[in-house]
Amino acid sequence: MAIIHGETGKSRSWIFFDIVTCGFRYGSGFNDYLLCEFYNLSNEQRATYVTRSINNALVSLLNDKQYYHVFDNKNEFYTTFSDYLGRGWLNFASASYEDFSEFMNDRVEIMVKPDAESGGKGVKKLRKSDYPDLRQMYLTLRAENTGVVEDVILQHSDMAALHPESLNTLRVVTVLNGEGPHIVYAYIRIGNGGRSVDNLHAGGMCAPIELETGKIKYPAYDKSRNTYYEHPRTGVRIPGFEIPFWEETAELCLRAAKLVPQMRYVGWDVGVTENGPVFVEGNNLPGYDFLQMPPHVPNRVGMLPRFREFVEGI
Repeated sequence: MAIIHGETGKSRSWIFFDIVTCGFRYGSGFNDYLLCEFYNLSNEQRATYVTRSINNALVSLLNDKQYYHVFDNKNEFYTTFSDYLGRGWLNFASASYEDFSEFMNDRVEIMVKPDAESGGKGVKKLRKSDYPDLRQMYLTLRAENTGVVEDVILQHSDMAALHPESLNTLRVVTVLNGEGPHIVYAYIRIGNGGRSVDNLHAGGMCAPIELETGKIKYPAYDKSRNTYYEHPRTGVRIPGFEIPFWEETAELCLRAAKLVPQMRYVGWDVGVTENGPVFVEGNNLPGYDFLQMPPHVPNRVGMLPRFREFVEGI
């Protein structure tokens, strides 16, 4: 509340009462209130925002819990969407040392991931030379409960120019209804500070993608509420940046959205290589607040009207 008090001059008691009121009336949590700046919105504007409660209702309405495991378990996801990965991978959870040795035969570096984590947690890039020998590497990864080992995705040079230390991914959110799959929104996530992941929880930033053109229209924004017209490390201009292979990315996600029809609301994480888009992972609980933060909604209208174009009863 101190942040909001400092920005607005409103009393802490007024802010507290307003936060509680928004929770009851719009289903918003404190992060919704702060990141989307509900304290600067009218009641009519607040009613257009997808909040925590509304997003949970979307997930409950559109996704069958019995199929969550397809997206929560990386080995299952990789098996189901194997044609969309564009890289080699190994189910390390069940791999013998001989399996791992064969996989590593012609590889110098790999990505390792836990089987059931999200937000970039536990994801690491490793090299053979990081270990005394291959058996020690295998035993270390086994002790760390590694789920998947896979080839490093070599991203498109244009994407690398934004922040070369991280794989800068696209989040494309689809909804499947009676008329077929639809892309509701999409945004790019860009790493920052030299870290190897682009996730917003790890200091990254995001910016919305125009679905018709594949271009970034607005500046990027992060969870510390910083606005970026240019990347602070590389100087690359963010508004106007054109996503390579955007049409192919959209087509990829729309095709994939039909493979598990019991999961009708999915956020696809896509890496873009020199040869086109590939899947990184899929999310059965897509984030909702990133494109409703101030630089991305100059008209102060949230994402709820967009969802209502494709989802009845929300």
